[in-house]
Amino acid sequence: MIIDIPEGADPIVHVWGSMVPGIGPAAAAFAQSVYEHTTLGLREFEAARLRIAQLNGCLFCQDWRTERDGVKVEDGFDDAVKGWRTTQAFDERTRLAAEYAERYALDHHGLDDGFWTRMKTHYSDREIVELSMCLGSWIAFGRLNRVLGLDTACVLPSHLSRR
Repeated sequence: MIIDIPEGADPIVHVWGSMVPGIGPAAAAFAQSVYEHTTLGLREFEAARLRIAQLNGCLFCQDWRTERDGVKVEDGFDDAVKGWRTTQAFDERTRLAAEYAERYALDHHGLDDGFWTRMKTHYSDREIVELSMCLGSWIAFGRLNRVLGLDTACVLPSHLSRR
């Protein structure tokens, strides 16, 4: 871990809450809100989230599976996300979510009219904005956790009690 954590302190709570109290709690609230308030389907949400996790290299984020009403994506979903171009496991919305995540992270200047035509065929403007905000959150905070070495100690705030 890059950041020194006081003895006995939870690394995530310390970094995200105590170290920069004017920013950390607000960032944590935004990061949590993409899980609590999303209207996207679980498969497209997870395809986008996992693709960002894979690109960020965040160990926790790659292992995490979002659960909704006791439902998670199937085993092997992460491999399908890696192979989003050719997998038979995805419908077009899920494939586009993985593609958008990758392009948003690696080539946002290359998002051309052809891509947007495909996106707007399968996603409403509201969903595109929501997905874009989710992608921004995952890129920023997954990278923060990975770069600082927090990804080996990361637990989402709503799951701290499960430790």
